[in-house]
Amino acid sequence: MKSRNVLIVTKKELGGIYAEKTIVFAILLQLFIALFSSFLMVGLTTMYDPDALAGYQGVEYRIGYVGPEGELYSIIDDRQDLGAYTMDLDVAIASLKERQLQAVVFVPETPPDAEGPVLVTLYMLQNDIQSAIVEVKMKEAFLVYEEKLRNERSDRLTLNPIRLNFPDSGGRSNYFEFVFGLLIPLLVFMPAIISAALIIDLITEEYQAGTLEILLSTPVTYGEMLWGKILACIAIVPIQSAAWLTLLAANGIVVQHPLEILLHVVAGSMIMIIIGAFCALHYRERTSAQFIFSTAVVVLIIIAMSFPYNPLNLIVRLAVGTIGSGHWILLSGFLALSLLMSLLLTRYASRISRLPQ
Repeated sequence: MKSRNVLIVTKKELGGIYAEKTIVFAILLQLFIALFSSFLMVGLTTMYDPDALAGYQGVEYRIGYVGPEGELYSIIDDRQDLGAYTMDLDVAIASLKERQLQAVVFVPETPPDAEGPVLVTLYMLQNDIQSAIVEVKMKEAFLVYEEKLRNERSDRLTLNPIRLNFPDSGGRSNYFEFVFGLLIPLLVFMPAIISAALIIDLITEEYQAGTLEILLSTPVTYGEMLWGKILACIAIVPIQSAAWLTLLAANGIVVQHPLEILLHVVAGSMIMIIIGAFCALHYRERTSAQFIFSTAVVVLIIIAMSFPYNPLNLIVRLAVGTIGSGHWILLSGFLALSLLMSLLLTRYASRISRLPQ
């Protein structure tokens, strides 16, 4: 196998990627999201943890209050971000539908010291972003009201409850937990998934378009053709991942150990790309190969996530700088596995090349 011929095929495929509109659009979409990541973080963090919106203030949300004015009414009305307005239930629901109110609270005429529970009903608009914010703020008011009810009925306790003292979180925000624990691993591994799917298209199109025989009529061998395409897919992985990390850093999200992260991503992408190449060589048809590859990747991810030092966990610990030198051993294992799979792929490709195309 001549490295010169491999590089020629790699250069040809890298140039051909620009003509692949689907791949180009996917890359541009990633970069677009990263450019505005600081803006989109609010919405993404809300999906991950709605309580993250509790700190957003500056607007007073109008709450329709139906029932006797008691402790709950005072708790809601005393807040700077909520305003309670007493009205009938029918009028309140109608105002809510017309968006003159952001929520309606129905409180029955049950005294705080009653024997039964106090059932409070909250009416809100569905599938509304503003409702998510109001829901979090109303939850805070309900928790204060619940604590007052507990104190009011504390004389009913026959046993003293065990008091739990939780350590102070130090003002830690779930925003950073979401960014470093979920978003960054998904972003840096997304190019690996795209490249693994790309290698299937690059190989199967040679069979389906009937251009394989023309390509093999040149001095390029079957193995050189295969590895030229694989190197092209591997080459775009660190470029995209590095662009992600750079754009995230430009948005104020500083990631520790970026070089080590890129090495782990490249090692993982090599394994995924080789699996995709196996599927493409075996089926030689895009739809079947993509289906089998997707199924295999899902199974492998489930298996990998069962281990404590899985690739996603490694990326998280590298990003926050809480991992020791042990990750180099795991990186060596990933590279050894990819080397073994490369040898098996080369032998399989050599056997395929002898079969009628």
